[in-house]
Amino acid sequence: MSNREGFTSGLMIGATLGSLIGGVLGVVLTSRMSGENLNNQLMEPKKAKNKSNQPDAENMEMARLSLEDKIAQLNQAIDDVRQQLGSVNGVTPENSESLREDV
Repeated sequence: MSNREGFTSGLMIGATLGSLIGGVLGVVLTSRMSGENLNNQLMEPKKAKNKSNQPDAENMEMARLSLEDKIAQLNQAIDDVRQQLGSVNGVTPENSESLREDV
């Protein structure tokens, strides 16, 4: 019976000590990691940062075309799923409206 009487107090003490140790350990590790990141950022030249942040027109055009292709693929997948679900629900695909825009 003596084991049961000390269980609650032992649990509370263990939880408190565990949270304190975990909190201190988290603060120490976080400060070390942020210090390393700060040192790495200070060592990088600023010119390289500015150059990479300004995409040129060719890169923007390639990104736009890539996004258009992905949107077309998504629209096709949506139409395919709609047709499959329509046939399951008894609705014919010819009667349902499509989200695809005719360009």
